Amino acid sequence: MNNRFSLEGRVAVITGGGTGIGRGSALVLAEHGADVVLAGRRPDPLESTAQEARALGRRALAAPTDVTDPAACRGLIDTALAEFGRIDILVNCAGGAQTKSIFTWADDEFEQVFALNFGAAWHLSRAAAPTMIEQGRGTIVNISSGASLLSMPQAAPYAAAKAAMNNLTGSMAAAWTRKGIRVNAIAVGAVRAATLTDDAARYNLDPEAIAMSNGSGRLGEPDEIGYGVLFFASDASSFCSGQTLYMHGGPGPAGI
Repeated sequence: MNNRFSLEGRVAVITGGGTGIGRGSALVLAEHGADVVLAGRRPDPLESTAQEARALGRRALAAPTDVTDPAACRGLIDTALAEFGRIDILVNCAGGAQTKSIFTWADDEFEQVFALNFGAAWHLSRAAAPTMIEQGRGTIVNISSGASLLSMPQAAPYAAAKAAMNNLTGSMAAAWTRKGIRVNAIAVGAVRAATLTDDAARYNLDPEAIAMSNGSGRLGEPDEIGYGVLFFASDASSFCSGQTLYMHGGPGPAGI
């Protein structure tokens, strides 16, 4: 049964692959046999993660990419195909936003949040899907957020973009599952990553206290989300498409 989790011979493209959940997911996939293409804005973290994947015996490519640029998204898929000849897994992990009240968002800030947290998944999935359909199989895993399931006045554009990603997951699954592409999402809670710790420091908050409202009473670790990605990326979830899994450490006293 463990072979259901094997990714031997498969190629994964992971955005946000240099740090946090993207890095954790890339290394979990590499541990289970996948070669990886790592995309993000900063070359150094990408190359560092690529070296870790190579140490696991996998091929790895660092591909600096601005995923808010549709042309760059298409270029990333072309680069992956030119390097490895196939794409079996796409993990849309790049994301993030500022925390600020609704009236303080500038128009360009709003557009940037949607481009990063929703637009990138739209453009990359559409670019990767034709190859996956031609291959007869592929998986797309969208990294959403628990914010998409809650009212978030302090991060309204981000929460709305992630909610749009959840809906897009279902729509693409309905369009492509019969063509061999399974599409699923993970709505993550508080995870020990720079997006959370930097924001906590900005507002003089204790990151550990943020997680006390969930059932486990602790922050998640990036590799824990990575194992959720592995489930959706592998044959272990062969009968699962169009789902959004809420990984947030368990419901707290309010049942959320």
